[in-house]
Amino acid sequence: MAMQRPLRIAVTADPEIPVPPRHYGGIERIVDLLARELVQRGHDVTLFAHPDSDVPCRLEPYPGLRTRSKGDALKNMWHISAKVTRGRYDLVHSFARLAYLLPVLPLRIPKLMSYQRSITPSSVAWGERLARGTLHFTGCSRHIVGPHSGKRNWNVVYNGVPLATYQFRCKVDDDAPLIFVGQLDRTKGPHLAIEIARRSGRPLIIAGNVRDGVQHRAFFAEEISLRIDGENIRYVGPVDDSQKNELLGRSAALLMPILWEEPFGIVMAEALACGTPVIGFNRGSVPEVVQDGMNGFVCETVDQMAAAVGRINEIERRACRRIMEEKFSDRAVVDDYEDLYKRLIRHRPAH
Repeated sequence: MAMQRPLRIAVTADPEIPVPPRHYGGIERIVDLLARELVQRGHDVTLFAHPDSDVPCRLEPYPGLRTRSKGDALKNMWHISAKVTRGRYDLVHSFARLAYLLPVLPLRIPKLMSYQRSITPSSVAWGERLARGTLHFTGCSRHIVGPHSGKRNWNVVYNGVPLATYQFRCKVDDDAPLIFVGQLDRTKGPHLAIEIARRSGRPLIIAGNVRDGVQHRAFFAEEISLRIDGENIRYVGPVDDSQKNELLGRSAALLMPILWEEPFGIVMAEALACGTPVIGFNRGSVPEVVQDGMNGFVCETVDQMAAAVGRINEIERRACRRIMEEKFSDRAVVDDYEDLYKRLIRHRPAH
């Protein structure tokens, strides 16, 4: 829903990763999508982010780049506070730490805190007390909002991806591979993707980065690397958006055998944008993104996922793209945020 007048909006991101990210960085991708689309719609946007960020709006680089450093956190908090109090903004939209907004929470300006990961109840409680009715929240799925669902100041706004970045392909080769895209650690389930591919008789392409740390390197060496043969199981390393577009577009299905409650797997929206169905475990946001039998399959076990691979032809690739456009495109995501901005500004408290 379009606003009747341009808005002046301050957006905050975490300081460690530039916006947009070079490879992986889910939150930073959403911040980039939001900033670009808001500017395209005529709004005046200021982004507080890593100094190497490349966005089409006013950039306020953070003085501190380490979230876990108390000193850097204080620097960033006062930097945001100084700019917001002088900037005559209509709204502050935070994708960073809620603590960064501490000095501006009591101000009358509406604040929107968007969660893309687990929610800390104590932070929400003290934030609400200090903000006196000016603080609202969104979660990127119903799953993550959880116990807060139904509260007046909580909303669900799904994540999404830019439509123009991903090319829809209505057909793939009969022997098209399966694909796994993501960080190569146990919770993402790449080892299960290999097993699913083996049981279904389909080749598998694995794309992603190995996280730092002895545990993650050992997992890759012992459960992934030894099973890569260059033919049935291929590993192509980290990929950028252009490479993802190509790989996802020519794949038969994306595998999401996640072993944790993932708040929102952006790669699912990327796959659907290409017309590629998603087969995933019934965890986290998967059942909210995947409409079973329409744009993929929601499964409980490895056996069910392997069986679902044999049913890929039941899924119409055009339906995958259509559902993505309606719910998980940049247009749909920013429509929801813009509508929420309008409501928060209209109903801000009088204090």
